[in-house]
Amino acid sequence: MNTRLLVIVGVVLVAAGILLTSSFFIVGQTEQALVLQLGEVRRVIREPGLKMKRPFIEDVISYDKRVLDFEPPHEEVIVSDQKRLVVDAYTRYRIVNPLQFYQTVGTEAGVRARLSSLVTGSLRRVLGSVTLSDILSAKRDAIMIHIRDDVAAQARPFGIEVVDVRLRRADLPEENSQAIYARMQSEREQQARQYRGEGAEAAQTVRANAERERTIILADAQRDAQRVRGDGDAQATRTYGDAFGQDKQFFAFYRSLQAYRDALNGKDTAFVLSPEGNFFRFFSGVPGGMATAGGNAAPEAANAPPASRSAVPPAASLPGPPGPGPAASGSPASPLGPPAGAAAAPPVVAGSAPSDTVRDAPRNP
Repeated sequence: MNTRLLVIVGVVLVAAGILLTSSFFIVGQTEQALVLQLGEVRRVIREPGLKMKRPFIEDVISYDKRVLDFEPPHEEVIVSDQKRLVVDAYTRYRIVNPLQFYQTVGTEAGVRARLSSLVTGSLRRVLGSVTLSDILSAKRDAIMIHIRDDVAAQARPFGIEVVDVRLRRADLPEENSQAIYARMQSEREQQARQYRGEGAEAAQTVRANAERERTIILADAQRDAQRVRGDGDAQATRTYGDAFGQDKQFFAFYRSLQAYRDALNGKDTAFVLSPEGNFFRFFSGVPGGMATAGGNAAPEAANAPPASRSAVPPAASLPGPPGPGPAASGSPASPLGPPAGAAAAPPVVAGSAPSDTVRDAPRNP
């Protein structure tokens, strides 16, 4: 008897629990609910809290009353300047009339499908009346407001309020982007070539001016150098003339020594000259000319111009070491040549060794 009573009590408690659970429901802070009886709306509950309904007869449908987001797929539209754009937009909406929402679309999936078509149509209508430059300029905000108002007016019968419609991106199609990038690159390359040409022109102008200034400076320097060189040559000529006027014989002798030094200063220099030549006249013992065997130089000395004869110093005044061999008694002997009456000397081969002898001989008085 006690067992049967316990079973009955347990069944009653379970039934009471199920009845209570089916009779009460909770509406959240962010929710709004509809109470349905056999599919017919009986009540609209907007306030949160613990609510009651008839068990097993009435049902409850809850909707979110917060702002919801919806992102339709990318759409390709044509703007008024016949350019194609791939538009990425998103929509934010709120369910303001759950009864109307339930009667028209029923669920959030249904309203998303309706919003997708509404947003796509509004984008095509509004963007088709503006240009690409308007979308990329400050007019973009006004364009988005126009799209939002259009979508909101069409979505109001669904029991929702469209809060905002935004254009996230508005890009050109991939094939158009590549063509535009190529055109932009060609324009930049053309501009770069123009800048390089202007730079080359400016550089050529600078080089030409610098070359002209360089030429002028070099010409002025050469002119001044020629003037200074001419003044120096004139002064040297006057100095030489004054020295020649004071002692003509010594001047001729000094100039001959300079000629010997310049002609015989090479280590490997070799040349063949005849002793009877005028170059070796100061190596001869005959005054005013060059002594040779048999007196062959006398006519040459006699026919020489007065300047040449006067330029020859006396044999006794010529410096240098004594000639080879003893001088014949009663005959004038040259310090650097053979004695008078001797046979004609062979041609002299001048080289490095004779040059030292000839160059050093006249320096000792």
